[in-house]
Amino acid sequence: MYRRALDGYEKAWGPDHTSTLDTVNNLGLLYQNQGKLVEAEEMYRRALDGYKKAWGPDHISTLNTVNNLGNLYADQGKLVEAEEIYRRALDGKEKAWGPDHTSTLDTVNNLGNLYKDQGKLVEAEEMYRRALDGYEKAWGPDHTSTLNTVNNLGSLYQNQGKLVEAEEMYRRALDGYEKAWGPDHTSTLNTVNNLGSLYQNQGKLVEAEEMYRRALDGYEKAWGPDHTSTLNTVNNLGALYAVQGKLVEAEVLCRRALDGYINARGSNHPNTRHIARNLSLLRERKSTR
Repeated sequence: MYRRALDGYEKAWGPDHTSTLDTVNNLGLLYQNQGKLVEAEEMYRRALDGYKKAWGPDHISTLNTVNNLGNLYADQGKLVEAEEIYRRALDGKEKAWGPDHTSTLDTVNNLGNLYKDQGKLVEAEEMYRRALDGYEKAWGPDHTSTLNTVNNLGSLYQNQGKLVEAEEMYRRALDGYEKAWGPDHTSTLNTVNNLGSLYQNQGKLVEAEEMYRRALDGYEKAWGPDHTSTLNTVNNLGALYAVQGKLVEAEVLCRRALDGYINARGSNHPNTRHIARNLSLLRERKSTR
């Protein structure tokens, strides 16, 4: 559909018309969701250059693509570049829309994600709290944008070791997603996967496996076997099997996750290196049995 629209816009309006660029930006989003990060960056760069020429650097369409590029850099593990881009987007949105506009809050939430990945947990919680308060006022407690930040807060609390608070956030997000999107939507499955991780941390291994299995089945149907969201849960399930002493099954899953990440992200991505270390430790453990 995007390709059909893009071909038509280019013929009717030309390659630099803002309607053309909107579809270019949308193709970038699609490619990023598919894990095609090189193609996604190409689309975002084209859209960004065009928006700057047409609207200027501070127009909201320009800033939305700036924010999307920040998301892409975060996915690629380029956290310094991502922060720079998010900060640019946030400054522009605050000037254009104000601090409480939902587009501004989207970037606030993204900065929370980035700070969490950088280990800046205090700053991350500040961003998430600001985003959550704003979303609840703008959209209400059950809107999916609100629920996204609720889920993110759950992940942050889990990293801080606040497991009771984390479970409360995950449960709220899961209930809301199931009502809004249904049990098989990828946003629902993300929280299911997170609950699996939480249960594993709590030592509830049966419940953890149930969550991981549900998430994995759903991701494979929605994204396919090689998408990074699928591979993350494959890796989580492998780690769970290692804890349970099922080392052969664990190695098969970790190997699958590593091969998939190398193909999708390359050998130098932080997640790839993390999975490679886990697989190496697992093999050492097997060799000593």
